[in-house]
Amino acid sequence: RWKAGPMKQQEQNQTEHEGGGAAAASPAGSPPELSGKVIRIDEGVVREHLDRVVVRTVEETLNALLQAEADVLCGAKRYARSPARVDTRAGHYGRQLHTKAGEVSLKMPKLRRLPFETAIIERYQRRETSVEGALAERDLAGVSGRRVEDITEALWGTRVSPSTVSELNQKIAGQIEEWRRRPIEGEHAYVFLDGLWLKRSWGGEVKNVSLLVAIGVNQDGYREVLGVAEGTKEDKASWQGFLRSLKERGLQGVRLIVGDKCLGLVESLAEFYPAAAYQRCGVHFYRNVWSLVPASRVRPVAAMLKAIHASEDREAARVKAAQVVAKLREMKLGAAAGLVEGSIEETFSYYAFPSEHQRSLRTNNPLERLMREIRRRTRAVGAFPDGNSALILVCARLRHIVGTQWGRKRYLDMQRLRQQPETPRAGALAA
Repeated sequence: RWKAGPMKQQEQNQTEHEGGGAAAASPAGSPPELSGKVIRIDEGVVREHLDRVVVRTVEETLNALLQAEADVLCGAKRYARSPARVDTRAGHYGRQLHTKAGEVSLKMPKLRRLPFETAIIERYQRRETSVEGALAERDLAGVSGRRVEDITEALWGTRVSPSTVSELNQKIAGQIEEWRRRPIEGEHAYVFLDGLWLKRSWGGEVKNVSLLVAIGVNQDGYREVLGVAEGTKEDKASWQGFLRSLKERGLQGVRLIVGDKCLGLVESLAEFYPAAAYQRCGVHFYRNVWSLVPASRVRPVAAMLKAIHASEDREAARVKAAQVVAKLREMKLGAAAGLVEGSIEETFSYYAFPSEHQRSLRTNNPLERLMREIRRRTRAVGAFPDGNSALILVCARLRHIVGTQWGRKRYLDMQRLRQQPETPRAGALAA
């Protein structure tokens, strides 16, 4: 009925108006008519007003607490005559404090004889403790120093200098060191190892410093950062010290270790985890073979190598590897053929584990993704003043990543592994 036409509805409204509003209600089934002015709310203005209200409330509360502390120290309230009074007021001085709500102005009381020591804020403190912690965490989580300055200016209208951010970082260095040395709980069947090279200033020269990183998959299928340590270089002594620290902290139940064939790594694994199989990273192995091949022949050789690991089981992969070796010799690539023939078996250890896990165990990619994120954060730093500063920043970044989706998402279904009996050592360690 309402759709019958706007003219009929308009005539009815006009009749009701002329009749003194006798038919005030609209016909059944018709939409209600709006009367009066429509109020429009500006969300930005409301939010700005609420922010000012919150800041003013925080400011009034803090100033009231300061006045109450001054009354306790004086022994009497302001302007009150009391025999218990021990001191009198001498005015106040202004002080700015950055809080989570914004910047507030404090009126710090002054006393004539006694020093005014407040328990609300520390002496010379200019930022709330939670704000300082947030700044430090944001910087260590991967935000550059310049970006932190821009964020603080947008929040409070003032910029925090890089030196201030560095001082804040030192306050949480103890927490990061405690996290790095925490005990390792539970069993970790799969462990991934790799090293990272960074620049360090040493005696006026820029030298390399290596950081060794280990991640693992726990018994519930979640990934964890097991350890980070500084090494003078990726050699046997550094790997031995790193693996010894992991074992002392409680790393156990290791069945497969994935990593590149770094200097001294394989020998150190046999010393500390002799029952674990060693899986050489397939991608790093490909790159080692490509370094022995002319650039014009890298593409066909890469296709042949990938065909080996596309086999359904270890025996089929061995047959395919023998065919690839023969093909490389026909192509007059003797060095590449010798490397494949002598080391391809090190890349077959993942075949001894559940087929659902093999794709994740064939290479060191789970750890390489973390390494790329660390390089992204440390690239802006350039050369670190010492190895400890590099270690703190890398650990802080890894601790932040663990708290994200990376550490909360189940990576593998470990029930598949528990249903499979343990296999003897394979690959380079068995050799």
